[in-house]
Amino acid sequence: MKLRLRNQLIMVAFTQLAIFSLSLIFNHDISLLSYINISFYISAAFLLTALLLYTIHSGFYDVISRSFTLAFSRGHKNKKFSEIPGLSELVTVNQKPLLFIGLVNGFLMLLALFAYYFLLT
Repeated sequence: MKLRLRNQLIMVAFTQLAIFSLSLIFNHDISLLSYINISFYISAAFLLTALLLYTIHSGFYDVISRSFTLAFSRGHKNKKFSEIPGLSELVTVNQKPLLFIGLVNGFLMLLALFAYYFLLT
């Protein structure tokens, strides 16, 4: 448990370093506004990937993936629909670390957004 949290916090630190690096590359300086913009995109990517994996694990795409597999393998083998594994059985990536990293980065972005708002008003 502690090792998993440690690894996730290392990934959060790595994404924060990537945000600062991307800010330097694209804007040639580190400003609060560029931090907010880049961290929004990175946290949105993590959160949307975690939500996509959650949807896949729920079995929502199983019938669609089985149907495509059955349709594209018509001439090769005679498989029954129930023999084809669903997409939720094939994708085994855990979405919880991605969700954690996305939420922490989103929270840090919101803190920076509130600081930006209150510093300008």
